Amino acid sequence: MLTLAVSLTACGTINIDSLVAVAPNLNTGSSTPAIPALTQQEAASGLKEALQQGVQNGVQLLNTPGAFNQNPINMIKLPQEVQDAVSKIHSNTILNATIGKEIDNQVAKAQEAMNVGAENAMIKASPIFTNAITNMSFSDALSILTGGNGAATTYLSNQTQSQLIAAFKPDIQQALDAVKITNYWKPIITAINNNKKALGLTSDLNPDLTAYVTEKATIALFNEIKNRENNLRSSLSNRSTDLLKKVFDFADKNKK
Repeated sequence: MLTLAVSLTACGTINIDSLVAVAPNLNTGSSTPAIPALTQQEAASGLKEALQQGVQNGVQLLNTPGAFNQNPINMIKLPQEVQDAVSKIHSNTILNATIGKEIDNQVAKAQEAMNVGAENAMIKASPIFTNAITNMSFSDALSILTGGNGAATTYLSNQTQSQLIAAFKPDIQQALDAVKITNYWKPIITAINNNKKALGLTSDLNPDLTAYVTEKATIALFNEIKNRENNLRSSLSNRSTDLLKKVFDFADKNKK
């Protein structure tokens, strides 16, 4: 790798002889021609192209109706402490008979509202990701290329997560307000808190629903991006341009 680093510093190009030295499995025989030298610009541009393509497709997918509510992987359910309280209501014969059915109706409506809110907020992610990708340095790009599965997602998470949360939260709040989440959420919390003694609770429940949905939406977004990144690394058919093929062929042969 020292030879590779010197070559990069000296001329901005990954020298094939040096590449063979650090990647002995690269076949340079006549039946399989060697991959042409990869310049710094190509490496950075190729990775940025791949990331931009992946994140935009991921954002667009999650920004469509049903991307959360109709997908069991992405679906945002009520906070765990609320789920636990609802389960206790159903296990209590009296509470289940008096409020169990109504609770279930409100839970279904509240969950739909939360997921719609997450879907609507996703569009805010595009400019944040674009800025992070545009400002990526060559050293970051090369490290990500050879870092293996999830390396790009980790980089983007480190660079954008706090910005995404700040951008998502007001939009999710607005989306929750638009679908009248309070109409469904308040009856659930009121029913639980009015019966907290029977449910074994020592204090009222009042989770910050907006913060909760924002967190879950952000997790779902990075999971989607990670899946796309790993598919690009593992499947040749997903490398849709010559530049992507060239860059990720290099990545395959130089995994850390």
